[in-house]
This record gives sequence, structure tokens and C-alpha cells, in this order.
Amino acid sequence: MKTLKSLSSNKSLLFGIILTSFSFLYSGAQSEKDKKTTVISTKPFSDSMNHWYGIADKSNIVNPIPNQPRYEESEYTKIADNIICFQRDNGGWPKNYDMRAILTPEQINDVVGSRSVLHTTFDNSTTYTHVYYLAQVYTQTKIEKYKTACLKGIDFILEAQYANGGWPQYYPLEKGYSRHITFNDGAYMGIMNLLDKIVHNDPNFSFIDAETKNKVNTAYEKGIDCILKTQISDHGKLSAWCQQHDEVTLLPAWARKFEPPSVSNAESVDIVLFLMRIENPNEQIIRSVQSAVKWFEDSKIYNTRVETFEAPEFDSKFKKVKDDRRVVNDPTAPPIWTRYYELGTGRPLFCDRDSVYLYSLAEVSRERRSGYAWYTYNPEKVLKKYPEWQKKWTPETDVLKK
Repeated sequence: MKTLKSLSSNKSLLFGIILTSFSFLYSGAQSEKDKKTTVISTKPFSDSMNHWYGIADKSNIVNPIPNQPRYEESEYTKIADNIICFQRDNGGWPKNYDMRAILTPEQINDVVGSRSVLHTTFDNSTTYTHVYYLAQVYTQTKIEKYKTACLKGIDFILEAQYANGGWPQYYPLEKGYSRHITFNDGAYMGIMNLLDKIVHNDPNFSFIDAETKNKVNTAYEKGIDCILKTQISDHGKLSAWCQQHDEVTLLPAWARKFEPPSVSNAESVDIVLFLMRIENPNEQIIRSVQSAVKWFEDSKIYNTRVETFEAPEFDSKFKKVKDDRRVVNDPTAPPIWTRYYELGTGRPLFCDRDSVYLYSLAEVSRERRSGYAWYTYNPEKVLKKYPEWQKKWTPETDVLKK
């Protein structure tokens, strides 16, 4: 387990032990009665938690010990103390750690020693989930440190927003594709859903002062404006969104080598569901929703099912591969969608780590074929909600009528 060289080992360890004692002292404010009656869900941290336990990463601040003990979900003040422990000096958080882990003194020492590192992100449901958890704990306990950390996290989110309304994957900005406006893995919409709670007076944010609330309202409106501006248009016809958009031009952009600029149905679903929740939508929002709904309907793939099957195990450069996937013809299968559709042609699109465009799952290497979500059923969520939305806001216009 590594310790940052910037702090002496003895001083950092002492600080970590003091922090642990201090946290346990405050955690005592959560009575036994509270533990039995109140549970604050830690499900939003699942993605990071799974990465921490499931993927060995030498760059981690700390890695799990064998049989790492964990707090019960009801022990929300202790979990919140962990969240504060991991919060960086700039107000954001690093990804891929378990907020329920009962850290050893050595692990606490290393985490505390990393606070000045500015490698902070929204990826893998990070930062915006921490902010909301802290807000809920403060609402339950009225312990000031949770409010302070929560507001610091909100300030970080507001500072990270581009002038055009979008958010990068990492902030402060780093080299490469993480600078792009990132819809991938729910980063952008995770932030927007958090801001939506504040804007619409979620009781867990009743402590927010008027100045911060005004800043959040402005960021929220800019975020909606950026969503509308990044919707992909092909010869004037709107479709959906890409996983990532260039932070300057707003055009679809490459992310990882197997994530090409394209119409990305999986990521677009949460965007449309968000827009559909807006009360009294203006004409631009209505057009955006209608266009995306039409795109989802037109991009359905029929008679197709993806099945996973056992295959000889092997170790790739990236992971142990234990199975394989194939596309089979099935007239009874419900409609399905590919994750990517080629810009300009609308063809189902696949890619590999060499960034070459492919047009069937069978052409993708087994490591990527079995290790990535190339197909999705998620657009069906939008199509099911559309009739009610359409009757309420556009009763005279139904894009699904033939």
C-alpha cells in the first residue's frame, strides 16, 4: 500500500488516527434508534464499489484488504465520515472506492495523504452521489461537517461546468477525451438530476443559502441549453446524442478507442427521460423529445437476441475472459437497439480497440465482444412513457402515428 511522499509517514498516520477517533466521536450522534429506523441507500455507489473490489488497479490510493469489513447501510454517519475522508481539497472525489469500507489506520493514512491531488471526477457515479448522500445525512443529523462538505462538493460541480453548460469527465481538466462533454456512464445526467433536486426544493437541500441556490439555478438552465445544442442533427433532422461531445464545437467525439463518434442510444435514454420530466416544456424541448422518440422508434432492430455462452477461458491484456457472446435470429424476441449507430448512415456500429469501424458483433474481438454492452433495451423505457407525455404536452402531435 503506497503513501504519498509529500507528507511524512508518521505525521500522516497520526493525523489519520486522530481523524478516525474524531469521526467515531461524531458518529455517536446517530442513536441506536436512528439506525433501526433510517437507512440511506448506498446503491448509487455500487459502480465505484464494484470497480474497487473487482478490478485491480495499482494507481488506486488504497486497495481492499482480504475480507475488507464494511459498515451496515444503516450506519450512515460512519459512511458519511468515509465520504468526507475521501473528499479532495478542491471539493471533488476520486472514483472507484467503497464508501462502506471500514478502513484500516493505514488506509486512512493514505487517503488523507492524497487530499491535495486534484484527480477528481464525475465518472462511475462519483461526486454528485457523494453530495446527495451528505445532504441526506445532514438532514437527519444536523451535524455541521456534513453540510460543509456537501456545499464544498456543490461548489466543485459549479466550478467544473463549461461556459457552454456542459461538464467534462474529470475536473480540473486533464489531457485526452476526458475533457469532452461527457454523457457516458451517466456523468452529465447524474449532475443534472442532482441540480434538479436543488432547483425543485428537495427537502434534503433545504439548508442551501439563497446565493448558492441562484448559482445552481443558473447552472441548471445552462445544462439544459447544452443538452439541446448537442443533440445530433443530420441534414436538419434531429436524432439523439453521442456518448461524448467536443467541448468547443459540441460535435460528437471519440472517447475510448472502441467508443466512436456516433448516435449513442444507451446514453441518450436518460437524457430524454430527464427532458420528459420538465414541466411546461418550451417548443425547443418538445421538439427535442419528439425527435429522439422518433429516432428510437425508427432504429429498432427486430428478430434479434444476444446470448452469452461459455467459452474457453483466457487472460487478455485487460482482463480474464470467461465467456463469449453472439447474435442469434429470434422471431419472438422484443425489439432491441445497438449502443451505436453510424453518423450519416444510421447503420448499427461496432468498434474494437484499434478504432476500426465494424458492422457486426461477430467482427469484434472476443475480449471487447464479451466485455462491453453493445446492445440495449433501454429505449423502450422512453417509448413506454411517451404516450402519457405526448397527451399532456403535445396532444395534436404524435410522432409515432404512421
